[in-house]
This record gives sequence, C-alpha cells and structure tokens, in this order.
Amino acid sequence: MREPILLTPGPLTTSATVKQAMLRDWGSRDAAFIALNQRIRERLLALAQAADSHVCVPVQGSGTFAVEATIGTLVPGDGRLLVLVNGAYGRRMVRIAEVIGLAVTSLSWPEDETVDAQALNHALAADQAITHVAVVHCETTSGILNPLQDVADVCARHRRSLLIDAMSSFGALPIDAGQTPFAAVMASANKCLEGVPGVGFALIRREALEAAKNNAPSLSLDLYDQWQGLEANGQWRFTPPTHVLAAFDQALDEHAAEGGVAGRGARYRRNHQILVEGMSALGFAMLVPPPLQAPIIVTFLMPADPRFVFAEFYDRLREKGFAIYPGKLTVAASFRIGCIGRIGEAEIRAALAAIGETMREMGVASGAPALRGESERHE
Repeated sequence: MREPILLTPGPLTTSATVKQAMLRDWGSRDAAFIALNQRIRERLLALAQAADSHVCVPVQGSGTFAVEATIGTLVPGDGRLLVLVNGAYGRRMVRIAEVIGLAVTSLSWPEDETVDAQALNHALAADQAITHVAVVHCETTSGILNPLQDVADVCARHRRSLLIDAMSSFGALPIDAGQTPFAAVMASANKCLEGVPGVGFALIRREALEAAKNNAPSLSLDLYDQWQGLEANGQWRFTPPTHVLAAFDQALDEHAAEGGVAGRGARYRRNHQILVEGMSALGFAMLVPPPLQAPIIVTFLMPADPRFVFAEFYDRLREKGFAIYPGKLTVAASFRIGCIGRIGEAEIRAALAAIGETMREMGVASGAPALRGESERHE
C-alpha cells in the first residue's frame, strides 16, 4: 500500500525534505544542535510578532503536552481558569485543569457555534476570582474559527490573562501579539507548520513566565524550569526529540520560502475552496456555516442514504490512498476532511475523484445529509 495522503487534522502529509532532515543523528549538547534550537525559538516568536514581549518554550510531546504544561505553569494554585468550550479541545482543557487540581469553570456553546465574547464579558464582570481565560482559536472538532480578537479584547479590558490553543491555526492564520494581547499561545510542530509530531511549544509573555516560578505541579512539564535551562545554556533539561527538531527546522525553512503565514494560509484557503465546492457538487453539506469556517479542516454531515456506511467509506478511500478522519461531534454524526499539510490543488482534486468513485462503488447517489438524530445508523 502506497503512502497515503493524510487529509486529517494531524499528523499530516509532510515534504520529502522534512522527512530527510530526520536521517541525521544529533548530539543534544553539540553547538550545531543548540544553534538549531535557538533558531526555531526565534522563528516561532517572529511568526506571532512576539519577539519583544514573549519567550518561546518548547516541550517534548504532542500539542496537548504543551497545553497542559502551559496551564499548569501559568495558572497558580490560588488562581481560577475559565475555559470557553465549543468542542472537544476546549473540554480537554477543562479536564486538564481538573486533573491538575486547579479551580476551573467553563462557558459552553454547541460545536457549530462560535464562543461569545459578550457572554465572556458578563462572566468576567460577575466573577473577580477568574484569573485566566482559555480559548481554542480553531476548534478542530468542527473546523470552526472562534473570534479571537473579540475574546482577547474582553480579557484585556478586564485585565485577565488569555491562554490560546492555536494548534490548528498557528502558522496559517495570523496571530499578532501587538494587536491581540495574550499571556500564552500554544501550538505544535505537526499542524500548519508541517513538521512531524513530537514537540509542542508555548509563546509566553515574559513577565507572566517570570512570575510562574514553582507554580507547575509537574517536573517534566514545568515551562518555567524549561525556559531557565534553555536560557542558561541552550540545552533541554531532559533528552530532546532531536530528529523531530531537525525536521521542524527544515519545515520552518519551507514555511518561510512559501511566504510565511500569508503564503501558507493562501494555499490552505485554496485547498478549502476546492474541497468545499467539490463536496457540495457530490451533495455533501458542511456543519459549520461558511462565515465561521476556518480553512483548516471541514466537517461534513453524514449522508441520508442508508447505503452510506462510514467505516466502509473510510476503508475504500484508504485503499485509494487517502486517509480522512471520523467526526468528533456531539451535535451530529459527521466526518472530517483536512485542508492542511504538504498538499495542494492536485491532491484535493484527486481526493474528490476518489470520493466520487467510492460513492458509486457503494451505490450512494448523493451525499445529502440525514436529519440530525437519524444519522446514528451510519456510524
């Protein structure tokens, strides 16, 4: 079976040159590797226009490791975290805070609605104990884009610290520290930056991190200590993911060559446009209204045709060389197709052709959706 095109929210299809960057072994204390780490950290800060105000702290593991490390490091034991939830990744932040033992509350919306900055404004006015607010920029559960600037403005007005989960947006959708005040942005190498899994990072306001000494309930996820070690000698406290970081350095080269955030975002928007037009022609319907949809991953409602069985649909597409993602919704049965990774118009059009062929093989005349509540039979 040939290597599949990954139409998923991550891990993603990567370039041959990113893969090749992992063929070399690195000594973690070598000067060249220390320079590579510093270069990555500086580049990530530059992508958010944050070099003058924030520091970049990488951490071993997936993006969730970076989220947990940031929450545990920045929210003190006597603080209170308010999480804005409209999907699985907002709910995950609530669970992280609960496991750590932090005081946490949430405001929730359906997965096909954005978070509401006005409701946040009322919540912060009513509860002075809230010290930090967490939001997911692009909620990968549905592909919806939350109103980050509005949320940041409300937090700034109430003088509360904002933590942004930007896993599925960083590197393709602009985030500017000069315009959007935040205490921390968390992301990972293997999403829009098109590296490989194994390292996450946080861009943290320097003053916030300086005040976080001894906050973390974990040794390995203490970003204050991680930062101190990197600042002291450029080295990680514990064994770094050397090959992953080499691939990340190469991926950032390629990100810059494509035109940075603007260039990467333009390719993803084109992928998204072609995908949505093609799926609409096959009868499929999107969950998220177009004005709220990010060009990252698209959720499609399950077809009404009883001959459509998602497991079979998935397997047939995988045999044709395309991997998609099942849905993660509570509001409707669905599946997801990503627009990100080292793919372009040719790959999206080939995927659409494979989807059309698969529907014909299954005898499915149209992707028109079932009514909500009737679609569970297709799971």
